[in-house]
Amino acid sequence: MTSTAMPTAEQHGLVAHSDGAFVPVQTRSERFRSVNVEDFEPVNGREHEWKLSPVAAFADLTAGELDGGRLELRTDAVDGVELSWIARDDERIGRTNTPEERASANAWSSFDEALLIRVTGDDDKVAVITRTGLGSAPRAAHTVIEIAPNSRGLIVFGGEGDARLTENVEIVVGDGASLTVVSLQEWSDDAVHLASHFSRIGRDAFLKHIVVSLGGKVVRVNPSTHLAEQGADIEALGLYFADAGQHLEQQVYVHHDAPHTRSRVTYKGALQGEGARSVWIGDVLIGQKATGTDSYEQNRNLVLTDGTRADSVPNLEIETGDIAGAGHASATGRFDDEQLFYLMARGISEEEARRLVVRGFLTEIVQKIGSTELEERLTAALEAELEGR
Repeated sequence: MTSTAMPTAEQHGLVAHSDGAFVPVQTRSERFRSVNVEDFEPVNGREHEWKLSPVAAFADLTAGELDGGRLELRTDAVDGVELSWIARDDERIGRTNTPEERASANAWSSFDEALLIRVTGDDDKVAVITRTGLGSAPRAAHTVIEIAPNSRGLIVFGGEGDARLTENVEIVVGDGASLTVVSLQEWSDDAVHLASHFSRIGRDAFLKHIVVSLGGKVVRVNPSTHLAEQGADIEALGLYFADAGQHLEQQVYVHHDAPHTRSRVTYKGALQGEGARSVWIGDVLIGQKATGTDSYEQNRNLVLTDGTRADSVPNLEIETGDIAGAGHASATGRFDDEQLFYLMARGISEEEARRLVVRGFLTEIVQKIGSTELEERLTAALEAELEGR
């Protein structure tokens, strides 16, 4: 559906200046937001949030009607992790943030019920929830992951098989809690997956958010984190491996909005094959109230063959001078010849030496997950990618 009302200046990416004139949006926090898809203009690919995306490949997810019914889940029962379905008007929905783009708003407008994943208890626990059997019809989904104050847990939230899915995931971290969420994309070769993750982190709470994108034709996972209370801490990690014709995208946003908050953003990816494409955009906003902020973001890309493209755009906005530190870095390059020479000089073949270098480059992220079983599984998946399987 499309709106018949005239678009507002805000919808066109403009904000009112002090003299009454409208000027382009200057900060990430000023972007237009709405849960209603009709409030967004149709996507044409020239918008700031879509200009690096293959918008024609998922027009049905940004403009078409979506099936908002329950998704098929495969789960393991774990004490302290409760799954349930809640209605659209449940008060636990909408506590984190609001969509900034049309695909996210279309999912929000279309879902029937939300999946609630509630974590309680101060003992370590791991729960794996996998969406499967989605088929080729365009679908919408909404998930709320909530961890109670002073609780601990690791949630692996994955997808496999065929899919054409746009979804929103809300993550609410209670005061003093410690939560790890792994978003694992192992879709089939033709799958399309668009996701917006909205996190709100409470006082002295910690979230480790990890995006692992390996499968799918087009996969775009955009995590947005609100460090809303004093002492909130986020470690945002990402791992991706783009093969020929595959588009893997991440637009990361961290909003420091309280004193003495901390963020570390590290995304690493490899690309091989004609037409392999990755996009990483990292936005960090340190607000006026966020005194004592400690923030750093980085993106590293390793190009394995010709015919690939990696876009990497770090952005840092600081609205207060009273911070502990802030910085960003970005690099895209080929193999380190000195590393290859060192390995080959010790009798290792060039092919095996290249695999060792790639494995060492990417496993830094894998080793931070905190689950031996999942780390071994992802290491095997990366080996398969390197072998072209």
